[in-house]
Amino acid sequence: MASRRTPLHAQQLAVGARMVDFAGWELPQQYRSVKDEQEAVRTAAGVFDVSHMGRYEVRGAAAGDFLQGVVTNDLGRLPPNRAQYNLLCRPDGGIVDDLVVYRGDPAWFVVVNAANREKDMSWLREHAPAGVEVVDRSDELGLLAVQGPRAEEQLPVADTDLAGLRYFGIAEATLAGARTMISRTGYTGEDGFELFVPAASLAATWDALLRAGVQPCGLAARDVCRLEAGLRLYGSDMDETTNPYEAGLGWTVKLGKGDFVGREALLRIKEVGPSRELVGLGCADRGIPRHGAVVRLGGRDIGVVTSGTYSFWLRRGIAMAFVEAGAAPLGGQVEVATRSGEAAAEVVPLPFYRGSARRAAVTQG
Repeated sequence: MASRRTPLHAQQLAVGARMVDFAGWELPQQYRSVKDEQEAVRTAAGVFDVSHMGRYEVRGAAAGDFLQGVVTNDLGRLPPNRAQYNLLCRPDGGIVDDLVVYRGDPAWFVVVNAANREKDMSWLREHAPAGVEVVDRSDELGLLAVQGPRAEEQLPVADTDLAGLRYFGIAEATLAGARTMISRTGYTGEDGFELFVPAASLAATWDALLRAGVQPCGLAARDVCRLEAGLRLYGSDMDETTNPYEAGLGWTVKLGKGDFVGREALLRIKEVGPSRELVGLGCADRGIPRHGAVVRLGGRDIGVVTSGTYSFWLRRGIAMAFVEAGAAPLGGQVEVATRSGEAAAEVVPLPFYRGSARRAAVTQG
């Protein structure tokens, strides 16, 4: 049973939210329809309440050095007021979580997955040296994601030029009377912003966004959008038994930056090569592959679906799946189990869809 609610629970019910339990939180699954909400994100702007995610501040003179030693990407390349996608890995190379690290001026923040909030906090505190403090700010700051090609136009921000904010850039602005940290980030494949709002001002900010024409959107639309964009979901597409190379996230691993947790194991894994790989599948008919469905080739099981759905935008079933390395080259045909029987699927490049997100800046830090 869901036991936690975000500060916007009443406002969401007032505009028709249908609630669902997610990682112990009661959150909007959808408002009007998943199709309408996805269309808003792909053509205009939608807002997601993602206040269930963990938000931690890392304090201390050595905060940056500490984080550099526990994440896979290179924070040494990250200037102030920039964010960076990252992984926490176990000593054996398994993924503890994926997260975004924000380098403020001078504060450091990390945002982690809701299901891993307690685990990640314990992990970070366990590895933190004397003089570095990891502080949970999740109850103090709400988090809203405004996503879509018109997000910049529709975001009612005062005193800040959002047009000049690069992808994965950070700025401060006044929104609905509250000082808000804004990052040009998201989880939909579209341009957009994530707003770190004081909890006391979250309702006013939400109301201002809806008055500006931004459509409220739920978890279902967010999941479809992220899958179309080829973005991984922790717990489905990766977990502690998954390493970055087989998950297609080797680009986040900077082995040359110096020592970090998991580096030696990841060196060995890279040298040998992964035994499986994450691929994209597009169904030729109306079959919808689901998490856990078996992938077959020539009558032999070669893998399993990690995430799957029907894409209204692409008008086909899509999925990501782990398959034996080299067994399913691009353009190849496989069969996927669905509720109505086996469906033919083509191995296709990821992402399935490229939206308005300013992706060129991702690899710059």
